[in-house]
Amino acid sequence: MPFRLWSWGTLILSAVLVTLPAAGSGQAPAQADGAALDPRVRAFLERHRGTWRDLNVPESDGRILHDLILKRRYTRALEIGTSTGHSGVWIAWALAKTGGRLITIEIDPQRHQTALANFKEAGLASYIDARLADAHQLVPALRGPFDFVFSDADKDWYKNYFVAAWPKVVSGGCFTAHNVSGFTRLLSWIPGMGGGIGEFLAHLKTLPDGDTTIDSSSGQGISITCKRR
Repeated sequence: MPFRLWSWGTLILSAVLVTLPAAGSGQAPAQADGAALDPRVRAFLERHRGTWRDLNVPESDGRILHDLILKRRYTRALEIGTSTGHSGVWIAWALAKTGGRLITIEIDPQRHQTALANFKEAGLASYIDARLADAHQLVPALRGPFDFVFSDADKDWYKNYFVAAWPKVVSGGCFTAHNVSGFTRLLSWIPGMGGGIGEFLAHLKTLPDGDTTIDSSSGQGISITCKRR
């Protein structure tokens, strides 16, 4: 989601939320096996297919995130930029199967409320700590640790999000980021056009403890930076 909306109300609320603790052990509440949710989540995604606006990820990229979490058995996830919850549904669906939990951050009140409704409809609300807050303030304040991070907020802050979150990513964990290829990446080099992707990718190349690959199958691109064990 390339843009970021501000309001005094959300900034004040974020100052309160920034004092809240992170998601403890990362374990979801005791429920039936997450696999039991599969029919409900699939039905939700089918009902909403083709309707996702408001800067959400495409289905193919949501599936990439879901499969990565399942493959690596991640349980402690952070999403920067909820929008109305499409990526959060895919992430939390996987976490429901690994016994994990997601913290997701959105600064816009209307998108936040829509996301909450979507999480509830999909049956995933108990696996998600959805916070209405300014990620510029909240991400550095979160204690972690995390084994999975997905960044899809304001592109000119991507490097800053990474610098704040990377020390809290455990060995073997991954930091992922959206819109790192294609047209968005080209625009990022133009002043005033949502820059920051180029700077972010250049920073990833300097890491002494991380390896990055880019999945461009959707045309929008997801960078996947995993911390060496």
